[in-house]
Amino acid sequence: SPELSSPQYRPFSPPSTAAAAMETEEPGSPSPDDAVLFFGVALVLGIGSRHLLRGTRVPYTVALLVLGVALGGLEYGTKHGLGKLGAGIRIWAAINPDLLLAVFLPALLFESSFSMEVHQIKKCMAQMVLLAVPGVVISTVLLGAAVKLTFPYDWNWKTSFLFSGLLSATDPVAVVALLKDLGASKKLSTIIEGESLMNDGTAIVVYQLFYRMVLGKTFDAGSIIKFLSQVSLGAVALGLAFGIASVLWLGFIFNDTIIEISLTLAVSYIAFFTAQDALEVSGVLAVMTLGMFYAAFAKTAFKGDSQQSLHHFWEMVAYIANTLIFILSGVVIADGVLQDNIHFERHGTSWGFLLLLYVFVQISRAVVVGVLYPLLRHFGYGMDIKEATVLVWSGLRGAVALSLSLSVKRASDSVQSYLKPEVGTMFVFFTGGIVFLTLILNGSTTQFLLHLLGLGKLSATKLRVLKYTQYEMLNKALEAFGDLRDDEELGPVDWVNVKKYITCLNNLEDEQAHPHDVPDKDDHVHTMNLKDTRVRLLNGVQAAYWGMLEEGRITQSTANILMRSVDEAMDLVSSQSLCDWKGLRSNVHFPNYYRFLQMSRLPRRLVTYFTVERLELGCYICAAFLRAHRIARRQLHDFLGDSEIARIVIDESTAAGEEAKKFLEDVRVTFPQVLRALKTRQVTYAVLTHLSEYIQDLGKTGLLEEKEIVHLDDALQDRLEEASEESTSGENAKSSRTSKHSSFSRCTVC
Repeated sequence: SPELSSPQYRPFSPPSTAAAAMETEEPGSPSPDDAVLFFGVALVLGIGSRHLLRGTRVPYTVALLVLGVALGGLEYGTKHGLGKLGAGIRIWAAINPDLLLAVFLPALLFESSFSMEVHQIKKCMAQMVLLAVPGVVISTVLLGAAVKLTFPYDWNWKTSFLFSGLLSATDPVAVVALLKDLGASKKLSTIIEGESLMNDGTAIVVYQLFYRMVLGKTFDAGSIIKFLSQVSLGAVALGLAFGIASVLWLGFIFNDTIIEISLTLAVSYIAFFTAQDALEVSGVLAVMTLGMFYAAFAKTAFKGDSQQSLHHFWEMVAYIANTLIFILSGVVIADGVLQDNIHFERHGTSWGFLLLLYVFVQISRAVVVGVLYPLLRHFGYGMDIKEATVLVWSGLRGAVALSLSLSVKRASDSVQSYLKPEVGTMFVFFTGGIVFLTLILNGSTTQFLLHLLGLGKLSATKLRVLKYTQYEMLNKALEAFGDLRDDEELGPVDWVNVKKYITCLNNLEDEQAHPHDVPDKDDHVHTMNLKDTRVRLLNGVQAAYWGMLEEGRITQSTANILMRSVDEAMDLVSSQSLCDWKGLRSNVHFPNYYRFLQMSRLPRRLVTYFTVERLELGCYICAAFLRAHRIARRQLHDFLGDSEIARIVIDESTAAGEEAKKFLEDVRVTFPQVLRALKTRQVTYAVLTHLSEYIQDLGKTGLLEEKEIVHLDDALQDRLEEASEESTSGENAKSSRTSKHSSFSRCTVC
């Protein structure tokens, strides 16, 4: 109607702009909305692949790459294409490669590095650095020389090394996605995943060096060393700076899951942008350092629901990013081949040289691991020949190498370029082919290789515990049958059919055997059982520490110390008795001069000031250690009952607590007010937490409305935050007691 066509009904598009858009827009041109369609279709394909391939040996990321190639082939290789979906594919395929890295890499790198175990990173750091620095250099030299001497494309040495540099690093996106599906040992996963994170950063640095050389810049030996040092060390320093600043900020946030998670997401992207664009250092190394810093110092900052929400959030972000990046990689590979098919018709041998390049990539990877194997075997957890074989075969290439090759093609297509357009085309073709071949051949067969080498199967000790657990499950099922037999509403049930569906309890024909029953007193089996039982008890100790952190019994800094002591003790269970107390001993010390200060005539405030902070930390550690070990011993006994090995480990745990008991007794005799203050804090936090949970339960049952819950819980959260701040402030015992009493008096809901 005339009224609807007037300018006032089109506030977002002035008449001149709208007219210009109508004149310039072609009927068949893609709409920005088509990009959203591709996003939705990609997620659906990811869901279907993950669902159908669950339980198979093929990682779902391999299927995504194949689907991406198929979509790209249908769009670019057929006459009519895929319509609106094809328009969306073209929009995504034309994305700037630098933007591609900036969108996907920060989230994937942070999620991967944040989920790694700090004590394993420390043990494996030397192996990771060996593979990431000299390993990348060796691989770059070998691949570059092989390409220069065998390929018929008349590339100079700089171009050959530029190409080998972007192919030298295993891709963290591809490797991490693979390892999560395969369930390899944690030690091997840490080495492979850590290497892929680090050498991806170093390979990008090497790529940047040769890229600048190819574009006409000259470097001497000194300037090369200076450039590499600034880009790598500057990135590590930047990651640490962002980590320290954001963790300090986290300390001021209390029980706000949305803000905590948003901060981790924001800081990963801002660190990457600052590194890449503002300071021109390695964004990959900066985000990797940031994630590892969080893993070391900030895991205990997320408690209870926040920790679970953080885990689920980053798991979802990584899944979505992996899905899009692998499908998009397949589309780009198909685009790179089909858009320049005239070139490949003239040079049909390119397909043969692609297969030759794949062989070169595998040989260079084998040479790198072989040359460094004596050192890899010596450092960290060590490495045997089977693990080295998996390390060679798991050298996947992925979206990072593909994005770098697209950057080269983008530069070669520009007017003032030192590279011919044909060079950029070949870079994309060969890189896409290597990404496809390594993911299809190596990625889909790695689990078979693990099975063939016996690295993926459960040990005999774990199998015995598993079978014993199945028998215990059978007893629990029988108890459940008894409880459910008489149902007031529905009456009797067909228990025969019920038992058919409990498949985990079938085929238990033999009599129940305790997992620690060793035939003929086999010393090796005895040692393995002892190691396994120690690990289970330490796992229980660490779980108890997490519980105490959520209950407010220990502070975040204390929890970090306690968790680290358990991690370090885990590495020594095969050669020593339980030794997690050794990692705590330096923080728990009662000097003799404390007694002198207490008996002296010095002012009480002065004595308390010099002693109470150190004593409080020691008391927190000792109390938590004794409580956690007591809980873990009880759980272990309930699970395994009486056995010689369980008794040995329980005795080791009891003996380890003697020093902790002595320290608490010394404090109780000399400074009783310190223990009283600590107990007051713990009880205050526990009572407030219990009241908060009670209010939430009333809301779940419908007895309280949302407004009432918010009104009551806000007051409790304020008091909880005060209690949390007081427990980490290091104030003297007297002020702590006064503060707590005032907190109780101000708490209106109490």
